Amino acid sequence: MRTVLTGRPRRLVGAAALLLGLSLSSTAVLAYADLLPQNLDFDLDLGLFAEADPTGLPHVAQKIALGGPLSIVAFGSSSTEGVGASTPAAAYPARLEAGLRRALPHLGSRITVANRGIGGEAVDEMLARLDRDVIAPHPDLVIWQTGSNDALRGVSLDHFREATEAALERIREAGIDVVLMEPQWCPALDATPGADRFRDAVRALGSDLGVAVIRRSDLMRDWIGQGRLTRTELFASDGLHMADGGYALLAEAAQDAVLDGAEAAPVALAEAGTD
Repeated sequence: MRTVLTGRPRRLVGAAALLLGLSLSSTAVLAYADLLPQNLDFDLDLGLFAEADPTGLPHVAQKIALGGPLSIVAFGSSSTEGVGASTPAAAYPARLEAGLRRALPHLGSRITVANRGIGGEAVDEMLARLDRDVIAPHPDLVIWQTGSNDALRGVSLDHFREATEAALERIREAGIDVVLMEPQWCPALDATPGADRFRDAVRALGSDLGVAVIRRSDLMRDWIGQGRLTRTELFASDGLHMADGGYALLAEAAQDAVLDGAEAAPVALAEAGTD
């Protein structure tokens, strides 16, 4: 885990300590103004943190500020399910839950990451269970890993993009934050003509819709190039899935996306009457 993460939770926790008192009345807002950290961008007139990055995660930020519970759904195919990992606990969703609990100790066990990955699924199979696995449980955040099987199975790129965009709109309309995770870099996809177009489509959707994208393909190349992992530590023996070392670093990248997105988002204070 990168040590740089520790500063972000402290900033959010510091704001959390004041949120309940600040939300009681406009008088309380003024009374507590001098207690705010100097490096915390806070607009007392609007009751909001400074204007957010459009890829921020406002629902996650609110839960962190108010002390949870914080609910995350990891949605996707085999890379989410954890195919190639030695145990379910070594898959990225379980590692992400453990990492966030360490990074946000004031939430602790009130952070849950549900693994809703099913190996082999392309976009249509995932959309068939979108209501059951994402909309109905209404998590604060869904991390959607997609695009790998669509390339391998020859799904139309236009259909993939249109179906994914429609699903992203549904997720956001339901009041759920979302982060996308692009296809992996691996020998099997390298050997599949046009596979990179699905990676690029996920990135384009993120840019067009203001959704953060975990650029897994670039990250995996960097892990090898920087000597953080060997190929044996990164890839499972099938040349498609990740091994334990890869899932561990993927969980770190997902944790960064969650904490960065929370920090970039405004946190609205509950509006209440004056004393």
